[in-house]
Parts: sequence; C-alpha cells; structure tokens
Amino acid sequence: MRHQMQKVQQGFTLIELMIVVAIIGILAAIAIPAYQDYIIRAKLTEVITAADACKTSVSEYYQSTNTMPATLLASGCASVVTQSVNGLTIGTGANAGVITVAARTTTLGGNIADAAGGNFVLSPTTSSGTISWTCGFGTGPTKSTILQKYLPANCR
Repeated sequence: MRHQMQKVQQGFTLIELMIVVAIIGILAAIAIPAYQDYIIRAKLTEVITAADACKTSVSEYYQSTNTMPATLLASGCASVVTQSVNGLTIGTGANAGVITVAARTTTLGGNIADAAGGNFVLSPTTSSGTISWTCGFGTGPTKSTILQKYLPANCR
C-alpha cells in the first residue's frame, strides 16, 4: 500500500490576500474622512476658545457699564493671530457686542477656513441686566458661517 503524501498549504492564497486588502480599503475609506473631520474640529477648538475668552470680557464690560463695548480695545479682548485664528472683531451699532472670530485661511496640516467656512460668531442678548450668548448657524452678521457639522453641539 502506498501512502500518498498530502500537500501542505504554506502561506495564503491569492484570494485570501485580496479579501484582506479589500477589507482594509473599505475601513480606510470610512476612517480617513472621519479623521479629517476630527482634525478640523480640533483646530476649530482654538477659534472657539478665543471667542469664549472674549465673551467673558464683553460680559464683564456689560455688567459694569450696562452697555456693550464700542471697540475691541474697550471690550478687553485681544485680536491675536495664531495658528488657527486670523483675527477677532467686536460688532458695533445694531450688532454691538457681537464677537466674530475668523478662522485662519492656512494652518499647519490643513485649511480650516475652506473646510469649515470661515467665521465663528457669538451674539449677545441682554435682558434685565443679564446677558446670554448664542452661536447659531446661518447667514448674516450674527450667525456663524462655519459648516454646521463642525460647530459645537449647542450651536447646531
């Protein structure tokens, strides 16, 4: 009786390798856009932080004078250009106290102004000596032009 030698498979077949490559491709196609959104949101954190710092100064000015500041200097806010912030302005007249922070057009590793739309806006509302802030999405001088998906949850 002759014993036939069984062929022992070594390594992976071409089909198995192609399936693994296809799975990795599908995962990458899903993960890369999500990662890019995460990077833009992380960069916008600096823009939102600049607006929040100014919001505190404008609120203190309003509490002590019962009026909105007429200039950036009076508000106590700083318009410092950083890696993600291109500038900060304070509205006047009908838009008194409106804080607008412009996202920098070019940043390290990506362009958040193109991806995110440009400006983060905080609008004050005063009532009986108190001040509240909104940061809604839309058009006009009191709305953020940053794409809605990049805004903080309370602004969407």
